[in-house]
Amino acid sequence: MAQTLQSLYEILEKAIPTVILLLLLYFYFKAMLFKPLNKVLKQRDELTRGARQAAEDSLANAERKTREFEIKLRDARSEVYREQEEQRRKLLEDQAGQIAQAHARTADTIREARAQIATEAATARESLAAQSGALADQIASSLLARRPQ
Repeated sequence: MAQTLQSLYEILEKAIPTVILLLLLYFYFKAMLFKPLNKVLKQRDELTRGARQAAEDSLANAERKTREFEIKLRDARSEVYREQEEQRRKLLEDQAGQIAQAHARTADTIREARAQIATEAATARESLAAQSGALADQIASSLLARRPQ
């Protein structure tokens, strides 16, 4: 057992420089590599957070502008529809007025034509009455002239 402890002591004695070297390497890498690397990663993380925040702000701004655009577009469409409805209403009123005028003109024309027909009929009756008397006289004369005596 003493020999085993002696061997173990010799191994530990030989390992001391290796352990010291490993400790020195650990502190050297920590100071020269990991500290700057952590600093760069921290900066990168802050920049990424800043870029994400800027992207989120930009997205929120774009959504706000999209909503405003949609509201303006809806208002413009409703205005166009209102104007179209107003024009359609005016057109219907104009058509109704023109139809009423056409009916009035037609009624006047019919009234005038009836009056003219009535006048012509009265004139024709008078003419026929006058001619009927003359025709009756001619017929009577002709019948009397043919009668044998």
